[in-house]
Amino acid sequence: MIISFVDLALLLFFSAASLFVLRKVARRIDLVDKPDKRKHHAGAVPLVGGLAMCLSLVYFLLNNPEVIPHSGLYATCILILVTIGVLDDKFDIDFKLRFAIQAALAIAMMVLGGIELNRLGNIFATGDVRLDTLGYVLTVMAVIGAINAFNMVDGIDGLLGGLATVTFVSLGILLYLNGHTSLAYLCLVLTVIMAPYLMFNLGLLGRERKVFMGDAGSMLIGFTVIWFLLLASQHPTSAAIRPVTGLWLIALPLMDMTAIMFRRIKRGDSPFKPDREHLHHIFQRVGLSSRQTLSAICLLATLLACIGIIGELLKVHETIMFVGFLACFVLYCLMLRHVWRVTCYIREKLGKGELETAEDPRILGPRS
Repeated sequence: MIISFVDLALLLFFSAASLFVLRKVARRIDLVDKPDKRKHHAGAVPLVGGLAMCLSLVYFLLNNPEVIPHSGLYATCILILVTIGVLDDKFDIDFKLRFAIQAALAIAMMVLGGIELNRLGNIFATGDVRLDTLGYVLTVMAVIGAINAFNMVDGIDGLLGGLATVTFVSLGILLYLNGHTSLAYLCLVLTVIMAPYLMFNLGLLGRERKVFMGDAGSMLIGFTVIWFLLLASQHPTSAAIRPVTGLWLIALPLMDMTAIMFRRIKRGDSPFKPDREHLHHIFQRVGLSSRQTLSAICLLATLLACIGIIGELLKVHETIMFVGFLACFVLYCLMLRHVWRVTCYIREKLGKGELETAEDPRILGPRS
């Protein structure tokens, strides 16, 4: 597919205009995020980033239905997800209902689109691992996992959009280099659509115009990421990437979600109970500002994605790539387990002094 800079410019304008209009509507219907004991932003912020992205993406797909297989099915799925996300942002829907809808859409993706996780590649050095019937269950788990990984990582301005941009740019590069130009172009489209949101979210157009992505946006991004990764890695004869490469492209959100959920379960809490144990909280306790934290995490995500890209291009054995990913995950878990010591040590080296005595050790983990 030939890149149309006119189309991209129109999409950029459409996305920005949608945000301008929707943020005013959101204030009128009280679709806003208000500060509380966990959320420290100033004032009520419209939750319309995801809705604006969805409208822009559907607009593009209606005019370019050939850009992706089953574009109508995909557009329908994201419209349903974003609708549920908006309702959740407004009324706080029970997470069981959200999971049920996400699972239903995963089943529709498999049954109607034939898009599923049916192979893991040669990650155990025993040949290509085929999943057969188990693939259906793992596909549902992958969809729910990806959606909630990007939902849980959304904690500071620009982080969700920044990490999503890293993933789509990285995937787009691999798709383009392997001749899958249509899907690569759609990755570029998503990056362009997200650009106005990032400017609004980071306050680059004025703090009074700030918007948040909301659950609608995180669900849209997570579902889109897993849809694209399955399209890119699961084709039996012309896959653009190996399945293990997909892990590296979403490494940081995936590791953050998994490690945090394990810690919550170990403490006897619900794995979905909100807390302040995520990576961005740790960086901020070290003494970094929100912008410095955003830069550091996006840089780390880019580094991990680059490992995946280089491993894919050099055809590093899948077992090595998989073991390397597991090693990074173990290191991440160990850091969280000893997060009190890690943060105190880093603050001391940076000359930031001791942690505030008001900090709750249950948040940072035990001191021992």
